[in-house]
Amino acid sequence: MLNRRHLLKAAGALVALPFLESLKPAWGAEPADKDDGRPPLRQFIITIAGGTVVESWKPDKDGPLQKLPSILRPLDAHKSELLVISGLSQLGKQSGGGNAHTHCAGLHLTGAKEFVWEGKVPKSSISLDQAAAAAQAGETILPSLELGQPNGEQTYSWSAGGTTVPYEGDPKQVFDRLFKGRTPTVPTWARDKKTKNTGTTKPKTPAASDERLVIDLVLEDAKALQKRLGKADQQRVGEFLEAVHSLESRIVKMDNRAAAEANDKSGSSSKGSDLALPKDDKGWKQRWNGQDVEMRADYIELMTTLGILAMQTDTTRVVTMSFGDDGELWDGVVTVTNEFHHHTLEHQANANPVSKADPLSREACRQIHEWYSVQFAKVLSKMRAIDEAGTSLLDNTMLLYTSYMADGGHGTHDYPVLIAGRGKGTIKPGRHVAAPMDTPVANLYLEMLDRMGDRRESFGGSTGRLGQLI
Repeated sequence: MLNRRHLLKAAGALVALPFLESLKPAWGAEPADKDDGRPPLRQFIITIAGGTVVESWKPDKDGPLQKLPSILRPLDAHKSELLVISGLSQLGKQSGGGNAHTHCAGLHLTGAKEFVWEGKVPKSSISLDQAAAAAQAGETILPSLELGQPNGEQTYSWSAGGTTVPYEGDPKQVFDRLFKGRTPTVPTWARDKKTKNTGTTKPKTPAASDERLVIDLVLEDAKALQKRLGKADQQRVGEFLEAVHSLESRIVKMDNRAAAEANDKSGSSSKGSDLALPKDDKGWKQRWNGQDVEMRADYIELMTTLGILAMQTDTTRVVTMSFGDDGELWDGVVTVTNEFHHHTLEHQANANPVSKADPLSREACRQIHEWYSVQFAKVLSKMRAIDEAGTSLLDNTMLLYTSYMADGGHGTHDYPVLIAGRGKGTIKPGRHVAAPMDTPVANLYLEMLDRMGDRRESFGGSTGRLGQLI
């Protein structure tokens, strides 16, 4: 009998399934809860480095989106799914240490009134993602998923105790966490509300099957399952398994490429080469990703696809991602100057007042953020294409796309804030909402937490709820 706890199983691999019509409650049965049998709401946050170039980001007029500014123009095909919000600021302060980057990062998802250093240890209040995860506690295998490569100064996620939450930057480690060595489950949207998901991570004994692709391992079970599904669900399962297979194959290729590049030392081929490769291979791959634009795009696509699969299978409902480092090089994207170092461009492009900024550096920063929009458009396309009972994954998600600074000059006023998706009908996209200047970003976070089941009076330095989302 098919049910929501059906898995694709094999030694060394268990694969959770996406939403399937065949797993809905029986026809004619009255659900105990209005959300039973329906896809849940997800919260997805993508943070990029460097703020934005506000005149190329913010729409000219409040109201329905018309012609998009140049940075957002790659998103034109998804204009009806975008809610651009301007006027939001971080008004909290930093005390006891740190620098301008740690200040912006510490406030970013916390909206805190104050970001404090106790000696060399930073302390902040709980962040938006972790509060949302707590509100969904027990509903999924993983409370939340934090992905990407923030550097030591870019710490965005904070626990209720005020300590940092680490991010996972290795695609292979994330894939294994999702599909290997644990007890996952299929989406359980129609389960008894008293039943909680108690899946746990367990140590895995290495086996020969570890070297085989996950989908190859579960293929027999998948074929048996598809025979018992309707045609639409057969197609959904087939497309899902193909996506997982393609993703894992690409991760293997990326690892192989990284290994090949690591062994391809520059300079003389003699044993006396003066280039010593770091012993920490993961750290080396992070540095390589920071200098290679093509690799950077591949990395973003892999990691966002992993996050999408995690939400699609209801492995988690809260995904937070960080992309970009202020120290990256942008040769091939920046075409108007010979300076490619992001941090240098940020400062040259953001003099105070802006009229004194270097116009070529400002255009270079605009080119960088337009490049990020191209990558973000791929995320939206994938999420819109995932069907969930007549809706899409994007329909059932609040996707916050933003930066940890307002601009590359460490600005904290008028942040770039965009929400994609419809939040299960609780958000009306296709608009630009111009909030009063210096409205706390935390006012938006309160609204998002409401939708995730955490209704509180205040969050961080909030002064009320933002409103205007619907």
